[in-house]
Amino acid sequence: MRIGEIAALTGVTTRAVRHYHQVGLLPEPARRPNGYRSYSVRDAVLLARVRRLTELGLSLDEVRDVLADDAGRELADVLAELDADLARQQAELAERRRRLAVLLAAGPGGAGEPVSEALAALLAKAPPTRSPTAAKDREHLTLLDAAGAAGEELYAVLGPLAADPAVLALYERLDELADASADDSRIGPLAEAMAAAVPDAAFEAIPAGGPVVPGLGEALLAEYTPAQAEVVRRVMAAFTAKAAG
Repeated sequence: MRIGEIAALTGVTTRAVRHYHQVGLLPEPARRPNGYRSYSVRDAVLLARVRRLTELGLSLDEVRDVLADDAGRELADVLAELDADLARQQAELAERRRRLAVLLAAGPGGAGEPVSEALAALLAKAPPTRSPTAAKDREHLTLLDAAGAAGEELYAVLGPLAADPAVLALYERLDELADASADDSRIGPLAEAMAAAVPDAAFEAIPAGGPVVPGLGEALLAEYTPAQAEVVRRVMAAFTAKAAG
């Protein structure tokens, strides 16, 4: 048989046959006077075996071990190892799918976000809203989560807060200050209401040293309009004072 014939017979490409020659899996057959390789049935059996083993997921080095007979491992050992590796991959995929399910359950505002499972569960508790400042707060939580500046205990404490419709009303009040000046009379009462809404247990759950990243505070304030920034500044000051006390 010529190379094209043995390739067709065993279901591989001629390129694969040549590659197996190069890596030493398939011995070079004798050549005819015209220079063409002449493959035997024995070559075809060996090539078919190489194909079956690679389809099972064995690497070419592992196939070489199996074909080496006395010098290599038993086929059963190689297949058992392969089965264990596939089982591990299957478990990892199942865990990834479980985590994806948690992210999807977070809804339109949280689905697909690269957040921890604990934060995804927290975001899932929040009611749907079109509030720009609520959406901004989600983004800030995602940033703190990525920076490792918050943890599962804190998210658990904030769970009831996220699900409270009254908190959404506070976001809407903050939205109303989008075009207001930094001395608007609504700033003080809103800042007090927002600071009071956070339970004391939340401060106890904050990691030692607080979730503070150098420069983050000013960067967050820059995200808001003047009146909104003043509310957030006062809330942050109240948080700092309460955490210190």
